[in-house]
Amino acid sequence: MLKRTENNRFWAGVPPWILIGAVAVLFPIFAFMTIENIHRYKKNSIQMLMEKGAALIRSFEAGARTGMGMQWSGRQLQNLLTETAQQPDIAYLLVTDDKGIILAHNDPSQIGKIHETRLPSEAPPSETVTGRVLTPTGGQKIFEVFRVFAPSKTHTTGHQYRFIIRGWLKACIACRQDTVPTRLSIYVGLDMSSIDAARKSDTHHTIVMGLFLLFIGFAGIMLLFLAQGYRAASTSLSRIKAFSDNLVENMPIGLFAIDQHNKIASFNQVAETILSLSWDDAIRKDAQEVLPCELWAQIEQVNGEQEIVEKEIDCSVNGGKIVSLGVSASRLHDDKGTFLGYVMLFKDLSEVQSLRKEIARSQRLASVGSLAAGVAHEIRNPLSSIKGFATYFKERHHDVAEDQQIADIMVQEVDRLNRVIGQLLELARPVTISGKALRIRSFLEDSLKLVERQAEEKNIRIRTRFSSRVEEVFVDQDRMNQVLLNLYLNALDAMEDGGTLNVGLSSNGKKQIDISISDTGAGIRQEDLSHIFDPYFTTKSSGTGLGLAIVHNILEAHKGKIRVDSLPEQGTTVTVSLPYSEECKAKANGE
Repeated sequence: MLKRTENNRFWAGVPPWILIGAVAVLFPIFAFMTIENIHRYKKNSIQMLMEKGAALIRSFEAGARTGMGMQWSGRQLQNLLTETAQQPDIAYLLVTDDKGIILAHNDPSQIGKIHETRLPSEAPPSETVTGRVLTPTGGQKIFEVFRVFAPSKTHTTGHQYRFIIRGWLKACIACRQDTVPTRLSIYVGLDMSSIDAARKSDTHHTIVMGLFLLFIGFAGIMLLFLAQGYRAASTSLSRIKAFSDNLVENMPIGLFAIDQHNKIASFNQVAETILSLSWDDAIRKDAQEVLPCELWAQIEQVNGEQEIVEKEIDCSVNGGKIVSLGVSASRLHDDKGTFLGYVMLFKDLSEVQSLRKEIARSQRLASVGSLAAGVAHEIRNPLSSIKGFATYFKERHHDVAEDQQIADIMVQEVDRLNRVIGQLLELARPVTISGKALRIRSFLEDSLKLVERQAEEKNIRIRTRFSSRVEEVFVDQDRMNQVLLNLYLNALDAMEDGGTLNVGLSSNGKKQIDISISDTGAGIRQEDLSHIFDPYFTTKSSGTGLGLAIVHNILEAHKGKIRVDSLPEQGTTVTVSLPYSEECKAKANGE
């Protein structure tokens, strides 16, 4: 539509006086050239007929001259004339006397008659070849070539000349002449049908070529006047196209264009990345086969009553990965309302969903913090009293074993409840860290020693793989020990029948380090993965559900991240990403 609008502007900018002036200048020139070409062809045609007629006359005179030497009779010369007139396009060949009586003719029946188209007696044929155009009534157009018949140079007094003429007169019974004519004339009639047909064809061709050249000249003048305008329009279109292509390609959201035949017409790099598609595998292919079924369902809704569809969907892309997308689909029409296809815009909402979950979790933690701050004091005072009474009864009834056992259970439960309240308060209050540079390899090896004994008891092997070049990180040692110990214990609890605990260390683009802790245990169900950092969510019979929530808070205070990947019955991998300080970066880079 944009290109057509630019074309309309281009032609609308042409002044009408340019068109009128171009026609006024070019038409007389090409009209004169066309008429001149037609006249030249006509003149050449007459000249060709004149030369052909003159050649025939000379040929017959040469034959007659030969017959004089051989003492031919008039009949033999008549035969020569008849044979000569057998050539194509010859209407007649005849010889007359000075009175116009035909002495010899290629048609013997015409001998003795008067040649109807002879010249008046006051203007007899001369010795120069002359031609004229004759149009007999009801007949074909004839071009007649004639001059004085001269078979010998002494045609008026020569003995041979008078001998031939007498022979002709004897052969011509209808002539009835006793005296020998002093002058003979020869006429050649040439049929002009083929010449006229060729001339008409050439005239038509000349006119057509003239009109064609007129058009070419007109177009040339137009191009001279419009070259600058066309260049400006072309430059404008190129800039607009480059701008639109660059805009579509660098949009932060995915775009798909589908034509009216449901074929994929175009898509940008963002769409290619989100859906894991390649250009060759998708372009000009059926959209229903290429697009995920969730996206194609939006196109089908647009085909219904809705002109525009906007919604958030969970879409499965190549490889089975589920991506949350915000989709907008609509029908595409031109300015006349003609249906052109569909356009679909979509954006990856994974980060937005993650932020929403973080906000929701923060809101829950804030609620828990408000509750914990008010309840902790009210619970701990009664718990201190309960623990005191349990200790008192234990000392008073020291001789009763059953009472001693009950008192110990009461003290243990009070201590456990105190720990839960302590964890709750720790979860609720802001985490403060006191960071210092630690040798990360030694720190990880020391942290693993805390769980070596428990791993041996459960028949669990510990394997390490440290590939990072970073030697030091800036963290709070006690807090990070708390994080690692919690993750180690969760991994050991997941491997009831033994297995392998893998601990890895790697560098991620010299911006952060990744500590991976993986087990070969029972794994976590997919529906539980999104809740494992929620307070009081646990799948353990004896767990409080606060361990991973505290771990998450500690890592946030370190500006780190935690990611959990798990498959049921295949194990779980927890990756802790920690940024390191500029001092540690400089050491890693060898500065």
